[in-house]
Amino acid sequence: MKAAWQAWKHRGDEGDEQEAAEGGPKALEVAAVTFANGGDNIGVYVPVLATAGVGSMSVNAVVFLILVGVWCLAGRFFATRPVIAKALSRWGRILLPLVLIAIGLLILIEGDAFGL
Repeated sequence: MKAAWQAWKHRGDEGDEQEAAEGGPKALEVAAVTFANGGDNIGVYVPVLATAGVGSMSVNAVVFLILVGVWCLAGRFFATRPVIAKALSRWGRILLPLVLIAIGLLILIEGDAFGL
């Protein structure tokens, strides 16, 4: 929430224009954030893949690779639309934390985490 507030508060600063001129985040930056955020996935997928047989693991790997490709194509499609790209560049720093918090709350509520 603090990061969203700071981004909104400094939305017209010179740094935003410089970042836009540089072309956005680089592939290594995206990979680092993806790796840092993947810790919870290790706890979920290691037991699943450890108990899967060769056939099941192969199916999991193929489905994963296909769906990663779908996500990449969808991301490219939406990011190349001028209206969406402009909105994301302006509001993305505020919207992303809010969307992630909302998804987390939805998972907690639907999983009856508050009813312990």
